[in-house]
Amino acid sequence: MPSIVFSHVSFSWPDETPLFTDLSFAAGPGRTGLVAPNGAGKSTVLRLAAGELVPAAGSVSADGTVGYLSQTLPLLDDRTVADLLGIADVLAALAALTAGDTRDEVFTAIGDDWDVEERAHAQLDRLGLGHIKLRRSLRTLSGGEVVTLGLTRELLRRSEILLLDEPTNNLDAGARSRLHDALADFTGCLLLVSHDRALLDRMDHIAELRGGEITSYGGNFTAYRDAVEAADRAARSAVRQAEQHLKRQKRDRQQARERADRRSGAAQRSLPDAGIPKIVAGAMKRRAQESAGRADDVHARRVDDARTRLGEAEALVRDDDTLTLDLPDTEVPSGRMILRCNEIAVERGDREVLAGVEFSIRGPERIALTGPNGSGKTTLLRVLLGELAPDRGTVDRSGGRVAYLSQRLDLLDDNATLADNLAAHAPSLSVTRSRHLLAQFLFGDDAVDRTVATLSGGERLRATLACVLFAEPAPELLLLDEPTNNLDLVSVAQLEQALQAYRGAFVVVSHDEAFLAAIGVDRTLSLDAGRVR
Repeated sequence: MPSIVFSHVSFSWPDETPLFTDLSFAAGPGRTGLVAPNGAGKSTVLRLAAGELVPAAGSVSADGTVGYLSQTLPLLDDRTVADLLGIADVLAALAALTAGDTRDEVFTAIGDDWDVEERAHAQLDRLGLGHIKLRRSLRTLSGGEVVTLGLTRELLRRSEILLLDEPTNNLDAGARSRLHDALADFTGCLLLVSHDRALLDRMDHIAELRGGEITSYGGNFTAYRDAVEAADRAARSAVRQAEQHLKRQKRDRQQARERADRRSGAAQRSLPDAGIPKIVAGAMKRRAQESAGRADDVHARRVDDARTRLGEAEALVRDDDTLTLDLPDTEVPSGRMILRCNEIAVERGDREVLAGVEFSIRGPERIALTGPNGSGKTTLLRVLLGELAPDRGTVDRSGGRVAYLSQRLDLLDDNATLADNLAAHAPSLSVTRSRHLLAQFLFGDDAVDRTVATLSGGERLRATLACVLFAEPAPELLLLDEPTNNLDLVSVAQLEQALQAYRGAFVVVSHDEAFLAAIGVDRTLSLDAGRVR
């Protein structure tokens, strides 16, 4: 049976900071969702399982062929769809054979994949990408389309073990539904990392990575959440009881000391009148002090035991770090014109991505931009930003700063540190203020000196958010392209609260309906067939 087994695995970051020590875990046939806060090491677990990383100690073994879908697919790449699917060489060999080339290397390149083109088209059609040609450049595709192609690649390989890292990122509702169906039909070992609640509710098991250890729970995400919440309630109740017990022990110790002091004082006052020899009185005093000392030691041990019980109870309480966002205080007067699109058209080859788009944004509007994968949402955001010039039409802007959070998270310099990236975007910030802001995004003193290239997907998103939101001058319009990608559920809630408090305007692209409802969207623009409705 296909399975992945971690045996006493240890792994450290390049700076020798340990991530796992003696990690043991197994995933067998069925669907397992791996959950944890951002930066806990979920993607690292998948990379270790895929063989991309090597543990410092212990072993990772896979019983079956492994397919791995990474978070970091080639979104900006000149390769073709066939290249990403891993079938370009086979297709070239088939074409050469058709042209009469019968060399041995041609047959070797084909192997058993005589029907690979038919199978590729069948999988693409099943996942809603039947319209995409195998020779098409990846640069012309949306993020959601590239993610779906990555899954198609692994299904074509007939992998017995699937490792999927945030497979629903950038997918519209239809693409998510098709992915759910494909995974429901998969009969091997599936281990996926996701913050998608609907997808996690389709899992057979949930594995929680916490404190460098993995704990497995039977059932889907809802069952896991119920179990965790029940355990947390019990832990908090145990803390309250332990606190009360510690107070009682401290009070008992103090009362015992006071009683001993009163007895000692009374004895000292009565001794002169009792006619007891001094040597006997001294012996009596010593025995009383020793008795009081022993009693105090007993109470001290009880207090220590109560403190230990309290510490053990507190260790079981969940206290996960959360984002503490305080967005720039940019207030845009109601009704003020921020931006107007006039008959915007953008062409890609013989395809018209945008065809006469017209709309305006007035402050402080909250706009959701929706549409299927490949409909041109990211293209329209780039036009609004001024990064992409339309082939026809104009964009009128008020002159205030427009901030853009790209779906591709390509804003930052991978070779620079977090602190250096923020300094480049907000040069007037003091070092102290810069570190304080990064701490709000859960980057401690050590993390701010890490290079961006070492960050996880969620950490990269948080770092990009920090640089986008606090760049100078403060933005009056935010353009957010799938801002919840790779964020854990707690951080999504914090982002929702921050956007609720934001006083400027924003346009957000998201396929997360719960997120859109939470941030108080005023208006929805639906982009389809190149037009906004």
